[in-house]
Amino acid sequence: MTPADTSTWPRPHSTPPRATPARAAPPLIELRKVRREFPAGDEVVVALKDVSLTIESGEMVAIVGASGSGKSTLMNVLGCLDRPTSGAYRVFGRDTRSMAPDDLAALRREHFGFIFQRYHLLSDLTAAGNVETPAIYLGREPAQRRADAKKILARLGLKDRAGHTPNQLSGGQQQRVSIARALINGGEVILADEPTGALDTTTGEEVMRILRQLNSEGRTIIIVTHDAQVADHADRIIELRDGEVVADNRKPGARMPTGNLMPRPEGKMARSGESWRDRFTEAFRMAIRAMRAHKLRTFLTMLGIIIGIAAVVSVVALGEGSRKQVLSNISALGTNTIDVRPGTGFGDRRASATRTLTVADADAIAGQSYVDSVTPTANTNATLRRGNVEAQATVNGVGDQFFRVRGMKLEAGSLLSADSISSISQEIVIDPNTRSTLFPGGENPIGEVILVGKMPARIVGVASSTSTFGGADQLNVYAPYTSVMRRLLGQDYLRSVTVRVKDDASMDAAQAGIVALLTSRHGSQDFYLNNSNEIRDSIEQTTGTMTLLIASIAIISLIVGGIGVMNIMLVSVTERVKEIGVRMAVGARQADIMQQFLIEAVLVCMIGGALGVALALSFGVIFPLFGSAFQLDFSISSIVLAFLCSTLIGITFGFLPARSASKLDPIEALARE
Repeated sequence: MTPADTSTWPRPHSTPPRATPARAAPPLIELRKVRREFPAGDEVVVALKDVSLTIESGEMVAIVGASGSGKSTLMNVLGCLDRPTSGAYRVFGRDTRSMAPDDLAALRREHFGFIFQRYHLLSDLTAAGNVETPAIYLGREPAQRRADAKKILARLGLKDRAGHTPNQLSGGQQQRVSIARALINGGEVILADEPTGALDTTTGEEVMRILRQLNSEGRTIIIVTHDAQVADHADRIIELRDGEVVADNRKPGARMPTGNLMPRPEGKMARSGESWRDRFTEAFRMAIRAMRAHKLRTFLTMLGIIIGIAAVVSVVALGEGSRKQVLSNISALGTNTIDVRPGTGFGDRRASATRTLTVADADAIAGQSYVDSVTPTANTNATLRRGNVEAQATVNGVGDQFFRVRGMKLEAGSLLSADSISSISQEIVIDPNTRSTLFPGGENPIGEVILVGKMPARIVGVASSTSTFGGADQLNVYAPYTSVMRRLLGQDYLRSVTVRVKDDASMDAAQAGIVALLTSRHGSQDFYLNNSNEIRDSIEQTTGTMTLLIASIAIISLIVGGIGVMNIMLVSVTERVKEIGVRMAVGARQADIMQQFLIEAVLVCMIGGALGVALALSFGVIFPLFGSAFQLDFSISSIVLAFLCSTLIGITFGFLPARSASKLDPIEALARE
């Protein structure tokens, strides 16, 4: 082991030591009748029995005793890692009995430095990173703490090993890193638990030389050991047996402690906002390292969130896409339309016998101020024949305004005119399905004559509708309603009247006006109306209900995923108990520990949410390839909501594991293997 250069340490700032005589101020450490008991089944084990002692600033003290004598328990009480069951423990004149856990953590990070037998370095951090950790929790400026960490490591002979992780260092090098960590915040009181227990003789001697040098500079050194040779380096030896102090001897010729406190190290403290940011950044980095260290487990934890978020986003997009498609189909039938039909409503068996709806009614409605256009209709089914080709089709008897009412587009030829209606012409307009059926070779149908039932008819145009209602394969022929009524049906009454209302007119007012007009004409209400807005509202309500139902199922999967996150995070807390103990020992607050695990849970859920959204978007690309008529309609709001949802899940289900981690007892955590 290369001897460390301990001749010069980072210099303290200019605040002078206290000039007050040592006995005029309270002792650095004072114990009065301290007792520590531990439950053991139905019995109670007493580890410390009314221990009373004082330690002055600048002393080098060795606490010795056989295994089970209580020396480690005493060390833990002195370092504020454990609380006495009874008695008083004062450090710097402050009684620790009334201190909250965060107050004890403040004492540990501001005044104490720990050197452990097993080093207790954080395996994911470099040597410099381990040394910096207490300074992060103290809130020192990043540049200053990094410079101090490198300086201390250099003084300990580790300048070239600062960037190495613990598993790349020898035992002696790890112990020197532990010493450097104890010194980063000043190390007024160094607590060394069997500092040479895991080292060879030569390395152990070098560590003890470093501790002697630190003591000569004014630091208080407290060593717990069972090795008499190690204890011989101390000026004062306290012997414990069965939890009691049986000897407290100062070596002859040992210098008397001054009682003066070590000054704080140089360097500015970061502002509160910067300090919080540094601690958050450290917690964030540790969360990332933990996730990388367990990639498969992290992915499996995310899987429930991925599936849940993808399901929610996809279902909402599918529901919205379906709604828009259906409403588009309704609009294709004619916007702002009202159908007038005979009878009392759908399912009225006597509707076919009600023959009071006439062309005169349609003409009367057309004269109203709120009406844009009107078409009488009379429908029947007939066989279409062209040469040796036959096909069944719906023959729609319509008026010349029918195509405007229904929003149909002309593909070829011309539409029916008012003259066609008045002259009872045998002209027809066909749809694309009829054209492809009767003219399979792609011939031009305009001007061709076909048989519609027994009526010869000349094709004057081809018109198409964007609606898919009525079946995508159905054939439709549009003829003058006068021709259909007289030549095919032999009737003088209408099947229905379809009214398109002006865009600036109220649908409710138009509907009320039509009811009043026809009631006065017929003497009674022997008809009923279908409002396209009512159909629209009904479909929107139905699709909304279905979307909500399916989304609820997807949300259940999200909750299940959140429970999975909570379980895995609880496992993670169990696996990383020792890391938590080390962080608490070097001064981490409960909020710091909680923040670290909460960040990890939120990160898992947010990344899972992002992957879930990506999966949903991929599904949106693949979905149309299966030939579905519906398209997924993604919205920014649903994606943002998905991220917020995944974040909320992380916070909600990560809180319990994070809180569990922050409430761990430092001693139990450090003892966990």
